[in-house]
Amino acid sequence: MDYQHLSTLLWREQELLDLLLFKAEEKQYLILTGKTRWLPRIAHEIEVVLDQLRSLEVERAAATEVLAAGLGVGANPSLRQLAEAAPAPWADLYGKHHEALLVLVSELRSLSDANRELIEGGLAAISDALLTVRAPSAGTYTQSGRASGNAYRPVTTVDGAM
Repeated sequence: MDYQHLSTLLWREQELLDLLLFKAEEKQYLILTGKTRWLPRIAHEIEVVLDQLRSLEVERAAATEVLAAGLGVGANPSLRQLAEAAPAPWADLYGKHHEALLVLVSELRSLSDANRELIEGGLAAISDALLTVRAPSAGTYTQSGRASGNAYRPVTTVDGAM
């Protein structure tokens, strides 16, 4: 059984989740500073990391199944179950991987929720602002050149002078 291979995959998963956390913090910075020009780029970078995580997850699942079969653990075990069945020192190492992954996922969820709220709040503010803005009426002019309707009228002083 290849305990080391699974541990290496788990380290790689932690690195990718940490990178994803960094990218999510970058996204939050861009949102907060209004530098929306870079949002499509950071969204692409996040998608690249997510694709890498998906590929790694398939490889990790295969490695986990091989170890689970060798340890007599049921199919598709959790990392916690695998850690409980693995011999020393792997049991402790897998347990630490499990804890680290839980922390990273928790941080990612919190940051993702915060970013979503910031974006939704920004969209709501834009929508509210658009509702309060009315297009100015151009109005019309009479034959003598005087404004009629809602067209621009020069401001006059109290005595009628401009």
